[in-house]
Amino acid sequence: MTKPAIYTAFGLTIGSEIPLPELRPALHFGQDIQVRIGFADLNDAWAQRETPVNKFAVSEQQVMFRIPKLAVFSAENGTDIYVSPEADADKDQIRLYVLGTCMGAILMQRRILPLHGSAVVMDGKAYALVGHSGHGKSTLASALLQQGCQLLTDDVIAVTMDSEQIPLVAPAYPQQKLWQDSLDTFGMDAGGLRPLFDRETKYAVPVLAKFASEPIPLTGVFELVKTDCEQPEIRGIRGLERLPLLYRHTYRSSLLAESGLTPWHFECTTRLSGSVKMYQLQRPLDQPTIGRLTEMVLDIIGG
Repeated sequence: MTKPAIYTAFGLTIGSEIPLPELRPALHFGQDIQVRIGFADLNDAWAQRETPVNKFAVSEQQVMFRIPKLAVFSAENGTDIYVSPEADADKDQIRLYVLGTCMGAILMQRRILPLHGSAVVMDGKAYALVGHSGHGKSTLASALLQQGCQLLTDDVIAVTMDSEQIPLVAPAYPQQKLWQDSLDTFGMDAGGLRPLFDRETKYAVPVLAKFASEPIPLTGVFELVKTDCEQPEIRGIRGLERLPLLYRHTYRSSLLAESGLTPWHFECTTRLSGSVKMYQLQRPLDQPTIGRLTEMVLDIIGG
């Protein structure tokens, strides 16, 4: 059996038989491993599930799914991720699912709220940038890094409540995923960057020098929305709009009901909605507005 490497991410100590070069090595030896990642033969278990291809088999303690021509994955009990790869499976693509869908399921099982987006830090306060895929979360985060912010996480935002019910964002790992268009916007050269599997125009961008490595209190949430407006607009989100927003942008929210986590999610997001400020950033569908969006966010978080 391969001796696992020990990493830290999402506020957890992770032991993995699968190399995860994106993650930071654990700083202290002897730490208790909270999440274990390894290989296992899941084919028989998957075959016994009455689940169509590309669908999930979900119970209170397990999320299992299969990606054709890649692997069967299982996230269990908030503590274990198992991967059963097919022959010649691409290792980069396996890591995307391990650190994405599998880790999102593990966080839910541990009662840690996973939001879908990026989180940045300014003056000791964390701000979440949430939105649907392609709405510009990572691009806006990158623009804010260039204006002095630090990155906490890209893609999955792990939110917990401390003993005083203050929401905290745990650091993930020092990497962003940016499309070629975003690199062009910032004058960044893709020559030395690693393209993500089957997305030749989306790249893994290291941001070690601009990474915040400690949990930071979550102060605000910005939702990015593409609309048919003519100019970027911002408005505060209040009252009954807040809970649907947090549900909309919970990472893999479709897993909540079958996992038995809907009551927990409602309680968690209710507490969170009363603790942070929320805004909606509306951006035109086909205009380069990153400069103006950055100014709007900085006006709020720097005020």
